[in-house]
Amino acid sequence: MEYRSFGSTNCQVSALGFGCMRLPTLGDDNGKIDEPQAINMIRAAIDQGVNYIDTAWGYHREQSEPLVGKALSDGYREKVHLATKLPSWLIHSQGDMKHYLSVQLERLQTDHIDFYLLHTLNARYWQNYVDLRVFDWAEKEMASGRIRHLGFSFHDEYPVFERILNGYDHWDFCQIQYNYMDVAYQAGERGLRAAAEKGLGVVVMEPLRGGSLASPTPPPPVAKAFSQSQRDWTPVEWALQWLWNQPEVSLVLSGMSNPIQTQQNITSAGRSGVGKLTADDLAVMANVQEAWNGLAPVPCTHCEYCMPCPHGVQIPEVFRIYNTAAIYDNRARGRDDYKNAISDDGKADCCVECGECEALCPQHIEIIQKLKDAHVYLSPEVSG
Repeated sequence: MEYRSFGSTNCQVSALGFGCMRLPTLGDDNGKIDEPQAINMIRAAIDQGVNYIDTAWGYHREQSEPLVGKALSDGYREKVHLATKLPSWLIHSQGDMKHYLSVQLERLQTDHIDFYLLHTLNARYWQNYVDLRVFDWAEKEMASGRIRHLGFSFHDEYPVFERILNGYDHWDFCQIQYNYMDVAYQAGERGLRAAAEKGLGVVVMEPLRGGSLASPTPPPPVAKAFSQSQRDWTPVEWALQWLWNQPEVSLVLSGMSNPIQTQQNITSAGRSGVGKLTADDLAVMANVQEAWNGLAPVPCTHCEYCMPCPHGVQIPEVFRIYNTAAIYDNRARGRDDYKNAISDDGKADCCVECGECEALCPQHIEIIQKLKDAHVYLSPEVSG
């Protein structure tokens, strides 16, 4: 196993962290974890050098933390850095903060959390924490020893990330979605580097984009790009090594669902390292990125020259959801995102075809027609 310095802390963490949100289950019920198999997987990973275990209040319908507590009994707790998260959507007072941490400690069968995160931070949750003076509470808990290091996980646009990063002087670490296809999404590469420059450890989640980058048989243009290399690597290996090649990445979390995935990821981590990818490797990855992007139905770069739309259409976000669903052949996920992430008055069918956006688009996209295409693709009531 390879180990890395975790920001400005004195901790050395394994390149691979075990994310406990996709553990094996009994049937299709996400709340029924296959406990013997999950415990064996976690312990096998620890026995082979993984020393960072990540869970959260809501994972597996609140069953992940209790499972992790069982897995870390019999001496395993002392071998790892344990991370869990304060459920931001349930916090309405400092009393709630104290309550949930206390329950988590009980569930996890421990007297302290090594790395405690404010979970799924966005603009709304961040403002709520500021209003509730979360850092007064957190610093008392750190002084008591129940929390060792404080951080946050992030799910919003980059300006919000910057606001949070600079909104507290004593962050120890953060957790961001980052992979070779999400270099400009949410915190992205800018956020990775900004956090590292401030001395934070950076935990990468969604290294395989929820499994989208893991298929052993990617689309033909992507497979062709990979085939230009002499390396006998799977798409998973390429994605992980691309991350580990970067010095700002402290560790990569993987939500492993079976023993085979666990062993493959541990093997990959064992041969990881900063700067291990050659110039040829990086060229292959650039071609892979281009091949994936070439599958997008709209060549939108998210420059936002078209914004604000005088009629409220969220043009770049509509195209982002449309492109993502089409690229990764996940129309159902795209429909969910379109329904939940964009208000009715911002959807594509609010376009009145005034044409102002098309006159401003540096990519010369036929925005009016592409909005119609997107709405048909993403709306069940339209496309049937």
